[in-house]
Amino acid sequence: MSQTATISSAGPTASQDARVEARGPRPTPFFTPRKIVIYSILFFACLYFLFPLYVMITTSFKTMPEIRWGNIFAPPIEPTGEAWIKAWTSACTGLTCQGLSPGFWNSVKITVPSTLVSIFIAAVNGYALINWRFKGSEIFFTILIFGSFIPYQVMLYPLVMITRELGIFGSLWAVILVHTIFGMPILTLLFRNYFASLPVELFKAARVDGAGFWRIFFEIMLPMSLPIFVVAMILQITGIWNDFLFGVVFAGTQNYPMTVQLNNIVNSVQGSPEYNVNMAATILTGLVPLIVYFVSGRLFVRGIAAGAVKG
Repeated sequence: MSQTATISSAGPTASQDARVEARGPRPTPFFTPRKIVIYSILFFACLYFLFPLYVMITTSFKTMPEIRWGNIFAPPIEPTGEAWIKAWTSACTGLTCQGLSPGFWNSVKITVPSTLVSIFIAAVNGYALINWRFKGSEIFFTILIFGSFIPYQVMLYPLVMITRELGIFGSLWAVILVHTIFGMPILTLLFRNYFASLPVELFKAARVDGAGFWRIFFEIMLPMSLPIFVVAMILQITGIWNDFLFGVVFAGTQNYPMTVQLNNIVNSVQGSPEYNVNMAATILTGLVPLIVYFVSGRLFVRGIAAGAVKG
């Protein structure tokens, strides 16, 4: 009788435990205090960066009377693209009134060769420093990286003298040379660390098969380095396209890049300021880096994660 009572009393407890296990853990609510704080910070951070862009876009589509007498935060009542056309074709950038179009092509002529040359040289440097070590390679690498921490302003006067002696001061070639020089240290670091993350057995196997320096570089290393090339490309295009200092110092008045011409449009003293033209010119100047980043942003993250900051 006592054993029966014991079994009957233990039965409900076991069945309750089974029901508890069947239900599983209690689901956590979505709006926890931690998530509320995180999403609130992200929301206000997005507003901080996107709200000025909203003001720029809406202002660029307004007429000047609407800008003067209307609300800066209100959308345009009668949108017009005249400010964009004027910013591109006829806005005054000093003594000439040809808009941003000449500066755009000057920026393209500066950015394309500077990016390609600096990336190629940095890729060869990083490949040689990690796979073909030579006596003094670490000292060479330390000096090269030290150069990336020297402020640009300190090097301006020596570079002006060098480009003058070379006969290229005041031309696009001077700007290309300067951007190539200053882009190599950080890019060499990126390529060196990326090549260090690749399997060394591939390099050794190629050496055993008789492949030389350039054959290993072009047939083995380069095909495996697309992510880091995208990282380097984005860094160089963004830095060179947005540069103002080197353009205004080395390019000459006839070869000003887009950023220098934008500064001339915004700071023009002829007549009253045309805020819609200024906003349109600003957006046009920043479109190229934005497009490049949004098109290849995923590869940029892959390149960083695949070894660009390792080693």
